[in-house]
Amino acid sequence: MIKTFSERVLDAALSIPSGKVATYGDIARVCGAGGQAARSISGILGRAYKKGHTNIPWHRIVYSGGKVWCNDTVDAARRKLYKKEGIEVNEKGYIQNFISVRYEF
Repeated sequence: MIKTFSERVLDAALSIPSGKVATYGDIARVCGAGGQAARSISGILGRAYKKGHTNIPWHRIVYSGGKVWCNDTVDAARRKLYKKEGIEVNEKGYIQNFISVRYEF
């Protein structure tokens, strides 16, 4: 059976190993779409989460250039996850050594 784009996105997100990150664009491209599809990744994963896929490693999915998405609600928790996985995030919210921790699908 051929998987839908949304199913491939979920599979890709779940495959990012501990200690690595991927960008929204990386996920879109590995799933067969262009960089513009990166904008749809959060929505796809959000719908999957609402359907019960609560194990999505949100902290391993970052913006291009290594920028981490955080807000006041999730910042402390995400920083703990990064620290636990050996990923350093600077005070401006960028991953240090982004190239070396970027996951190659």
